[in-house]
Amino acid sequence: MKSKTALLAAVLLAGTSSFATAETLRWARAGDSLTLDPHAQNEGPTSALAHQIMEPLVMRDMTGQIVPALATEWAPSEEDQNVWFFKLREGVTFHDGAAFDSEDVVFSFNRAMSPDSDYKELLASVKEVRAKGKYGFEIVTNGPNPIMPSNLTNLFVIDKDWAEANNAVKVQDFEGGEDTYAARNANGTGPYKLVSREPDAKTVLTINENYWGKDEFPMEVTDIIYTPIQNAATRVAALLSGEVDFIQDVPVQDLQRVASTDGLKVITAPQNRVIFFGMNQGDADLTKDNVEGKNPFADKRVRQAMNMAINRDAIKQVVMRGQSIPAGVAMPPFVNGWTETLDKVPANDIAKAKAMMAEAGYADGFSIQLDCPNDRYINDEAICQAAVGMLAQIGIDVRLDAKPKAQHFPLINNLETDFYMLGWGVPTYDSEYIFNFLAHTKGEKYGSWNGTRYSNPDLDSQIVRLASETNLEERNLMIANIWSTVQDDVLYLPIHHQVLNWGMANKVETIVAPDDAAKFKYFTLN
Repeated sequence: MKSKTALLAAVLLAGTSSFATAETLRWARAGDSLTLDPHAQNEGPTSALAHQIMEPLVMRDMTGQIVPALATEWAPSEEDQNVWFFKLREGVTFHDGAAFDSEDVVFSFNRAMSPDSDYKELLASVKEVRAKGKYGFEIVTNGPNPIMPSNLTNLFVIDKDWAEANNAVKVQDFEGGEDTYAARNANGTGPYKLVSREPDAKTVLTINENYWGKDEFPMEVTDIIYTPIQNAATRVAALLSGEVDFIQDVPVQDLQRVASTDGLKVITAPQNRVIFFGMNQGDADLTKDNVEGKNPFADKRVRQAMNMAINRDAIKQVVMRGQSIPAGVAMPPFVNGWTETLDKVPANDIAKAKAMMAEAGYADGFSIQLDCPNDRYINDEAICQAAVGMLAQIGIDVRLDAKPKAQHFPLINNLETDFYMLGWGVPTYDSEYIFNFLAHTKGEKYGSWNGTRYSNPDLDSQIVRLASETNLEERNLMIANIWSTVQDDVLYLPIHHQVLNWGMANKVETIVAPDDAAKFKYFTLN
């Protein structure tokens, strides 16, 4: 079950040693990993760094296909349809030399299901996890779960003894501002070991000489220096000058400049991610508006008017320089459940939007604060600035407050924002992932990223039932019904599907991963 990428690289490298020479890759992107605690933040750059150091049971390769990692085989149990069995890889060691076995997997999964974990929605249908011998692992679900392996591709395993010895049994409360040993240190089974970590400055990794996959993957990159560079011009300058070899987010205005520079190239592909705005439509009153005693977002006509006022084509052409795909639904085209009909972009109709605002009682508009990250998505702050002008056309006076993602995301999780930008990738490639995190009522096991305060008990029950529906035709019908409700209620204001532009020195060979996670064990170097 090797990936196509790994097999191709193996052929190219036949007869050579992957560890013959030390090859350092200097990697940069706009934002840093938020934490090294593998279960504290379900966030793209955080998972991308974790994939170098730690491993899940199964993972997605650079093409997006599910391949073995710490599990070599998996299947539903023949005796009980509510059980998934995973055969674990033998002979694997953590970076400190400790042996990997089923005890570590059970510990990690129970940890990932705890209240502070940002991965609990992925395991919401899990009733119990248990060891089946030293190298067997079982997941028991409340009813059959046909897509369980797809939920596990970013769910990392850590050493139980290491966690206990370093007071890291509990998941870091990231939203609460907690700092822990696991947030700053890591002991995984992955292809690279942590050498040093300076948050928002530099992270250094070196090859794991004892990696189980050293003969299965190219492993040509032996050392990694990861430097977050928030400023776009500085990031590009670092690539142009040769200070870095690889950046994951070439600014759209610099694509031609980088591509035409000797020794550099840009590779491009659609990303499995959609960018959208969320609104607090559930509270009786908002805290950051000028309307006393009521909530403008609670009126669907206001949400519909805002949806019509946002000109996605203008954002694509002016802000994104053509590097985006306007969206009508908060779901990437990669995902099961996506249809062209759902993704039809609302017509940009200012006159009709103004009429709807007046009908809702807001002919004179209102003011509101828009919270936006400035170091997470491509042109995130610029998109928000464009939306400010567009919403002004229908009388909504928007004050923009842009912050680094480390300060922005807790506003959503802690329900401290009334209007916000968020981007959502779907590692499971299935709508259930979106529903669990973004549409279900926010609670203990579901809805951790639902900052809208939207709550629909009937929809919640449909979402929960989805996890145990094994008839795929019936399941897809349920997905379509849920999306129909979400769209009709104007739960989110979709903006666009992101397009990835990776810039790199010519010596670097890779393909663009749909999840924007560069897994360096697959990279080759000329």
